[in-house]
Amino acid sequence: MRVVFMGTPDFSVPVLDALVAAGHDIVAVYCQPPRPAGRGKKPRPSPVQAKAEGLSLLVRHPTSLKTPEAAEAFAALNADIAVVVAYGLILPQAVLDAPRLGCLNIHASELPRWRGAAPIHRAIMAGDETTGICIMQMEAGLDTGPVLLCTRTPIRAEECTGELHDRLSTMGAALIVEALDTLGTLTPKPQPDVGVTYAAKIDKAEAKIDWTRPAKVIDRQIRGLSPFPGAWCMFNDQRVKLLGSQLVDQQGAPGVTLDNELTVACGTGAVRLTRLQRAGKGAQDRVTFLRGWPVPKGTKL
Repeated sequence: MRVVFMGTPDFSVPVLDALVAAGHDIVAVYCQPPRPAGRGKKPRPSPVQAKAEGLSLLVRHPTSLKTPEAAEAFAALNADIAVVVAYGLILPQAVLDAPRLGCLNIHASELPRWRGAAPIHRAIMAGDETTGICIMQMEAGLDTGPVLLCTRTPIRAEECTGELHDRLSTMGAALIVEALDTLGTLTPKPQPDVGVTYAAKIDKAEAKIDWTRPAKVIDRQIRGLSPFPGAWCMFNDQRVKLLGSQLVDQQGAPGVTLDNELTVACGTGAVRLTRLQRAGKGAQDRVTFLRGWPVPKGTKL
């Protein structure tokens, strides 16, 4: 098929690779414009732009698709279909209607649960046991379109958002290839009205740890916000990101370490911190972190 691909971050790259490997004609790649990054704040292309340019594909990164000129340029591609995954711009109706077979979205949840911007983070933070990938026909509403294909996967006990992100990206790449191969035989299923939830964009204010909360809630907060933006607390007047944890069946005063191995008491139960990052340093596993910065039993965090 003649495919317009629309995506921006790392999550989208395996999907583009899979479409190219499946032999589809990628007539254009749409992504977000380069953003200032690094110490010099020089514009840095998104992961999708870098991949597309490496494949010698046509790249476009408009700041909006709502102008008549943008809609006309999109329609002029004469695409059979558009594949959208974590693109970052709203598609107006003129763009949704332009491809012959419409626009398909790859969404990282079991719709209608966790419509919106941060479905992977929210699923872990809510304690969901499963999540999935849905291939959805796009319409004007926020992730409201009928679903063509859906696959489910368990969320593992100590899995972080970064790990689940990578698994779901690979699953989405395989599922969209299947969807395009079998498009004529698939029956779109309207999403039920029951069970709708919204995955609001992560606010950095959500990242500070409150040790008086239950251990299971703190554990999900740590894992759900890892690696970005990273849950945090203060160690000896320094902010430290907490990037991995596991539940421990112990009790104590909230925020106080129960041993020399970074087991921290919570409002109920405790968590053992397994991956941490000091300001200006790289992420480290617990053993490496403690070798450079011992945290003795009884330390108040």
